[in-house]
Amino acid sequence: MWALQEHCHEVGIALCWCSLAPSIWLRCLQVVQQCAPLPAATTTFSCPLLHHRGRHLSAERPAGSASSTDPSKDSHVPEPTPALLEAVRLSLAPGHMWDKTGSLPLRKLVQSLLDMGFSHTQVVQLFNLQPRLAPQRRLAVASELMLLGLYPNSVLRVLQGSPDMLRMSVKQLRDRGEHLRQLGLSEGHLKHVVSHCPTIFTLPGKKIDSIVRLFKEKCLFTTEQVTEILRSCPNVLLKEPSDLEYKFQYVFFRMGVKHKDVVKSGFFQAPFAVIRSRHMFLERRGLYQTPDKKGQTQVINAKLKDIIRLSDKDFLAQLACASLEEYDVFKKLLAQEEEEDRDSEDEDEDSEGEGELPDHE
Repeated sequence: MWALQEHCHEVGIALCWCSLAPSIWLRCLQVVQQCAPLPAATTTFSCPLLHHRGRHLSAERPAGSASSTDPSKDSHVPEPTPALLEAVRLSLAPGHMWDKTGSLPLRKLVQSLLDMGFSHTQVVQLFNLQPRLAPQRRLAVASELMLLGLYPNSVLRVLQGSPDMLRMSVKQLRDRGEHLRQLGLSEGHLKHVVSHCPTIFTLPGKKIDSIVRLFKEKCLFTTEQVTEILRSCPNVLLKEPSDLEYKFQYVFFRMGVKHKDVVKSGFFQAPFAVIRSRHMFLERRGLYQTPDKKGQTQVINAKLKDIIRLSDKDFLAQLACASLEEYDVFKKLLAQEEEEDRDSEDEDEDSEGEGELPDHE
């Protein structure tokens, strides 16, 4: 058991033991072993979920021999019908011959997906994604995602929303998962990331590192605070560093909010336009002040988390002491001011260019 866990850690696979049914867990494990065979000649492993139910599952077998437990023989697992196999064949791109795209026969590959819990309809939907890719790629990617704790319907939804994940190799998926673990995203957080922000797995490592470096070096968040930000709002990794830096500078210098309060408030999850308009509305009503160098104000500023999380109705009643009509008028005036500022900046740029003469040879 421990040898298996150590091996899975080495290849960057997170086995979410108790989130998968025993037969599905075993099938995913078999697919993983096909992609990265265990180094030992003999392996012993057990599934804690089965042990908890009083059914201790173990297998001692030479490497390369058939498993003593075959989930495909489970009476509850459907078998691929001729109609299903034909639908899968038709989903492949024209000229994409199966015997040239993988070592597993098509029927065995489809059976593996059924063993893992995919329905006939889901199998067809899975093969309709990226039809030019090798069919076996779907099995490998689906297995990796299920080992992160996702169920078949979630795997399908993730791949439908981010089909480029199918273009990633198993090694790339494992490396990206390991990269995120090193940033403090444990298995439960990785499951959340891949479920709600699957595009993060397709990002270049340099892009992820640039965001982390921005938070640490320019925004001066601690390592623990960066981890908390990534756990609560992983989609910051999809943002442009310049936008994140501007957003932080506004809340830190303009609003005078400290780092720990920025992190706890969920600041990076909220739309910046909403935060800015609410802050400026309070400010112009004399209910918010930028702290001086000593961090002092003449009024009691509202907490950032309240500015962010309250509904418009509660924000106006509890913090701004104003009507919805007043707030709507303010937002329209603020939009006009911003438009005039942009027009003024454009005119300044044009006037600077008018005084320049073209170069002549």
